[in-house]
Amino acid sequence: MIQPQDFNESMYLGIRYEVLNMFKFSLMKKFECLYEGTATHGNPTLLNRIYTGLYMTEIESGEITNEHEVREIETQSRRAAIADTAIKCNDIFRSLPRQDKAIRTALTKGVAGIGKTVSVQKFILDWAEGKENQDIQLIFPLPFREINLLKDKTLSLSDLLCVFFPEMKEMKMPINECKVLFIFDGLDECRLSLEYQSDVRLYDVNESASVDMLLTNLIVGNLLPSALIWITSRPAAADLVPSECVHRVTELRGFNEPQKQEYFKKRISDQGLADRIISHLKSTRSLYIMCHIPVFCWISATVLEKILSQAESGEIPKTITEMYSHFLIFQTNIKHEKDYEKNMTSEDMILKLGKVAFQQLVKGNVIFYEEDLRECGIDVTEASVYSGLCTQIFREEMGLYQANVFCFVHLSIQEHLAALYVHLSCTNNSINVFDQIHQQRPLSEVFNWFENDSLSNLHQRAVDEAVQSKNGHLDLFLRFLLGLSLESHQILLQRIITLKRSSSESNKKTAEYIKKKLRTIDSSEKSINLFHCLNELGDCSLMEEIQHYLKSGRIKETKLFSSQWSAVVFVLLTSEDKLDTFDFNTFIGENSKTERLEVFLKMLPVIKESRSVQLWDCDLTNEDCAALASALRSNPSHLRQLDLSWNKTLNSVNMLFTVLGDIHCKLEILRLRYCGVTDEGFAALASALRSNPSHLRDLDLSLNKIGYSIKLLSGVLEDPHCKLEKLWLWDCGVTDEGCAALASALRSNPSHLRDLDLSENKIGNSVKLLAAVLEDPHCKLKKLRLRHCGLTDEGCAALASALKSNPSHLRELDLSVNKIGNSVNQLSVVLEDPHCKLEILRLSYCGLTGEGCAPLVSALRSNPSHLRQLHLSKNKIGNSVNMLSAVLEDPHCKLEELWLYSCGVTDESCAALASALKSNPSHLRDLNLSGNKLGKSVELLKDDLHYI
Repeated sequence: MIQPQDFNESMYLGIRYEVLNMFKFSLMKKFECLYEGTATHGNPTLLNRIYTGLYMTEIESGEITNEHEVREIETQSRRAAIADTAIKCNDIFRSLPRQDKAIRTALTKGVAGIGKTVSVQKFILDWAEGKENQDIQLIFPLPFREINLLKDKTLSLSDLLCVFFPEMKEMKMPINECKVLFIFDGLDECRLSLEYQSDVRLYDVNESASVDMLLTNLIVGNLLPSALIWITSRPAAADLVPSECVHRVTELRGFNEPQKQEYFKKRISDQGLADRIISHLKSTRSLYIMCHIPVFCWISATVLEKILSQAESGEIPKTITEMYSHFLIFQTNIKHEKDYEKNMTSEDMILKLGKVAFQQLVKGNVIFYEEDLRECGIDVTEASVYSGLCTQIFREEMGLYQANVFCFVHLSIQEHLAALYVHLSCTNNSINVFDQIHQQRPLSEVFNWFENDSLSNLHQRAVDEAVQSKNGHLDLFLRFLLGLSLESHQILLQRIITLKRSSSESNKKTAEYIKKKLRTIDSSEKSINLFHCLNELGDCSLMEEIQHYLKSGRIKETKLFSSQWSAVVFVLLTSEDKLDTFDFNTFIGENSKTERLEVFLKMLPVIKESRSVQLWDCDLTNEDCAALASALRSNPSHLRQLDLSWNKTLNSVNMLFTVLGDIHCKLEILRLRYCGVTDEGFAALASALRSNPSHLRDLDLSLNKIGYSIKLLSGVLEDPHCKLEKLWLWDCGVTDEGCAALASALRSNPSHLRDLDLSENKIGNSVKLLAAVLEDPHCKLKKLRLRHCGLTDEGCAALASALKSNPSHLRELDLSVNKIGNSVNQLSVVLEDPHCKLEILRLSYCGLTGEGCAPLVSALRSNPSHLRQLHLSKNKIGNSVNMLSAVLEDPHCKLEELWLYSCGVTDESCAALASALKSNPSHLRDLNLSGNKLGKSVELLKDDLHYI
C-alpha cells in the first residue's frame, strides 16, 4: 500500500492521467453509436461506420440572422452543390488561410435535423479516440436540454461540472490551467434567462451563482477567458448570443446532391429499389429539396422502401403531407405488434401526442419536461409508454444529469402531429385551438363561430398566424394543416383514426384567401411558403399561369400583379433548372421606376441563388443597392458574375464591396461601368480586394472618374494571390502618376493579367513604364488598348521595343487616336517576327502616311498568317493601299476585317483590292471603305464580300 509520505508528484500525475483516460473512455462509449430515428439501445449503429461529412461553411460573425427556417431548407439544396471551401467539423477552431484572428467562441447554426448534434458527436468521438484536436485537454458536452433542468439551482462552475461529470471529483484537474472546450448543443432549446448585460461578473470557477449567470459569464469570457466555446443552434435562436461574443459563425447545410443519393444507397440494401426511390424523389421537387435534411432522408427511406417494395404505386407520396401521413401509419402499425397495445388505442395516443406537439410548438419548445406534459394532461407514466410504443416518433432520454427529457424525433414530426391535432379538433369536435391558446373568445362563442364553415375559418386563422410569425416557426405546420384537408389524405388516415370529411368547397375558399393574402405581403420568403401551401391544397393555377409566361418569353411584356411576381420567384426557385443567369431586363419592360423597384426587391431571393446576375441599366437606386448587398452577404460563396453597369445614380455601390472582402466570396467577374464610383468607393473596393484578392478575374471600372485613386489598386495587383486577368479602366481619369503605380504593381506580379484597357486616359509618355512590363518574359498580356491616351513617338518606340523582346503573347493592340505618325513603323519589326501572334491591330487616326504604311505592309507580307483585324481608318495613306493588295492575295493571309474609312483610297487602289480578293476570296468578311471617293470602282467589290 502507498503511504502518504510516498505519494509524490509523478504518482499524482499518473493517477490524474489514468482518470483522464477514463473520462475520455466514458465519452467515447457515450458517443460511439448513432440511433437513427430511435432511442432503442438494442439497435445501435457505430457512428464511424455510417457517418458522412456534412457541408459546413463560415459566414460573417455579424450576420447572425433570424431567418425563415423552411426557406433556409429550400435554398440549401442549391447552395450545397456549389464547389466551395468547406470547413470540416474538426477544424471548427482552426483559422482558415489568410485569417489571423484567434477563435475562442464558435457558433454553428442549422435547421432542425440538419446534423448539428451528430457533428458535435463526431467531434467528441474523434477527440476521445485520440484522432483529432489533441491539444484540447478536456471537453465538456453540456446540452441545453439538460442544463435546463438546473435553471433554478445556485452552484459554481466546478460544482456544475461535477454534477454532469462525476469523474471531475477524482481528476482534481485545475480547469483554469487546462485547454478546455465547452460544447453547448441546442441553444434553441434553452429555457434559461441569458442576460449578457447583467452587472454580475464571475471570475472564479469556485464562485457560486445561478446557472444562467455561469453560462453568460463563460460565453462573454469573464469566467475562464482561455476556454473554447462551441454553441449550436437553429437559425431562429442564433441571435441569443451577441455577435460581439462570437468569433466564428458556421452554417451546417446538410447533404449536398451526391450525398443525398449516397445516403439512400447506404440505407437500402436493394440497389434497384434505392434507384427507384431516388428517381421518385427527384421527380417531386418539393420532396427532393427536403432531402437536404438527413432526418427527412430517413423518413423518406422508411416510407418509400415499404411502399415501393409492395408495388403500391397508387399511394406513392408526392407531397410532404402525404409522406408524413404514411410515416405515421407505419409507426402505428409497428405499435400494434407490441404486447401492450391493447391498453391504448392509436387514436387516443395520436391525439395526446398531437396536443403536446401543438401547444409546445406555439411556445417554440422542441424539448419537453414533466411540467410541459402535465399541462397537456399527460403524466410521466403515459409519456414513458408513448416513447416505448413510438420509438421513432416520440422518445424519452436519460441524459448526463439524472433526469428524463422528452422530444419528438424531429421538429417536422412534431409539426405534422400538431397539424393533425388541430385538424381533428376542428372537424371532429368543432374547436378552434388557436382561440383556446390565445384565450380570445369564450368556448360558447367558439362553437357558434364554427357553425359557419369552420374549417375554412380555421385555415384563414392559421394562415394569419403563420404570416405574422417573425421566424417562420408555423410555416411547415401550416403546410401540413392545409394538406390534411384534402380528401385523399383523409381517406389515407382513416386507417388509424376516425375523422369527419371536409368539403372541397372549404379548400377552395382557403386557396382564394391565400391568393388575396399574397397581394398584401411584401416578404418574398413568406410568399414562397404560401405558394407551397397552395401546392399542398392542389391549387397550382397561379404557378401554371406564370410558367406559361416564362416559357412563352412574354413575361417582359405582361403587367403582373405583386402576387404574380411572388409566383415568378417561387417557380424559379423550385425549378429543376439551375439558376445560372439572372438578367433583370428579361423580366421587366419599360415599367415605372416604382414598379421596377418593387419587382427588384421581390426578385432578391432569385438573385441570391443565381451564379450570374445581370443588372445592366436597371435604374437601381441606393436603396436597391443596400438590399442587394444584404442579399449577397447572406450567400457570398454562390455568385460568380455581377454586372451593375450603367446604373449611373448608384453612388452607394461601395456597400457591395463588403461582400467582396468576405473570404467566402468567389466573385470572378465584376462590371461597374458608368456607375458613379467615387474615390471613396474605389478605396472601399481596393480594401475589399486586398482582403480577398484571389478570386476576381475580370474587373470593369470604365467611365468612373476615379483619377488618382487608381494607385490604391496597385496594392491589390502586386499581391501574389491576385489572379486578375482582365482590367478595364476606359476613361477613368488615370494620369501619369496613376499609370506609374499601375505599371509598378504589374512588374511585381506580371504573370496573370491578360487584358488591359487604359483607353481615353491621358497617360502620355508614362506608357514607357508599361513597356517595361511587356518585355518581362513572365508577362502574358494578350490584349492592350491605349486608344486616345496621348501617346507620342517616344512612347510608341518603347512599346515596339518591349514587344520585340517578348512578341509571342500579345494578340490585340489598339493605339488608335494617338498622334504617333510614322513612328508606328517600328511596330513592323515586331509584326514580321515569326513568333509574333498579333491578331488585332488598330491604328485608326494615328497620323499614318503612305510612307509610314509601306514598312507595315512589308512586315505583313513576311508574316501574313496571324493578323485577323486591321484598322487604318482616318489615316491619309492613299495609294499605299495598293501594297495591301499584295498581302490580301497571299494564300496564307487570314485577314477577316479591314477598315480603311476616309483613307484617301482611289479608284486605282480599289481595283487592286478587288483583284486581290478574287485571288484569295475565302477570308475577308468586312471591308470598310466609307469616306473615300471611289466612284464606280466600288462595283468591282460587290460580288466578292460584304463591305461598309
